[in-house]
Amino acid sequence: MRLEFHGAKVTSDAGLLAYRELDDAVELTAAGAELLADARTGTNTQHTMTALLRQAVLGRLAGYEDTNDADRLSEAEDFWYAIRLPANQILQEEIKHLLTRPVGRPSKKPKVYYHNFQYRAASWDRARRVVAKVEWHQGELFPRVGFIVTNLRQWSKKVVKFYNGRGTAEQWIKEGKNAVKWTRLSCHDFADNQVRLQLFALSYNLGNSLRTLALPKSVEHWSLTTLREKVVKIGAKVVKHSRYVIFQLAEVAVPRELFAAILGRIAILREAPA
Repeated sequence: MRLEFHGAKVTSDAGLLAYRELDDAVELTAAGAELLADARTGTNTQHTMTALLRQAVLGRLAGYEDTNDADRLSEAEDFWYAIRLPANQILQEEIKHLLTRPVGRPSKKPKVYYHNFQYRAASWDRARRVVAKVEWHQGELFPRVGFIVTNLRQWSKKVVKFYNGRGTAEQWIKEGKNAVKWTRLSCHDFADNQVRLQLFALSYNLGNSLRTLALPKSVEHWSLTTLREKVVKIGAKVVKHSRYVIFQLAEVAVPRELFAAILGRIAILREAPA
């Protein structure tokens, strides 16, 4: 086994070429750049605002985020919220009248009971509304119990429905945290961190667009993290000629047929409508 260094130009993120093609087809960063004002002056400007924005978006898709965390968070009570609350003895005591198995033959359809009350945790500045949901299922000895703290004023059943919809959205939020690291906000000012979060959101939207618009059926279930590891992180040798540049991609996780299928689907997006 020999290890040699010949100084060839190589890249570890050649798969970003597919995202670059998709971004050019749907004009995501181009539309975003039109909303930005470029205050730079002089003759030393090398890149356009669109190119700078695209680099920021694609870099985040490849996993290159800042490592400094913001040390200040704010709580916005102006927004409606419904958050799952871990069970404890005090909460269990509030619903003890619902923890007795219903009388009669168990039905195939679960029996669901709701109860709401005021509760104040030790770290809270005031008491908040808590909605409890108790489900009795056939064949199960103990009920399924859940607590939700909320500032919604609707019926308990509607609060739980609101939370379930929010819980589905949280799965995508969790993917954004893991795939594009959009909680890595390293600026000191709130407005600056807001801009950084919008950049992460653009990266997520571009990555999700590739998943929903360009992936073949055999790999349409891939997550953004899987796409980054198998599609973006493809090593390639860069060969530059006078008229064009060649990326010689390593055919390891993604074969050339799959990569060509992705580019083919992106090409369809460029076609003019009939």
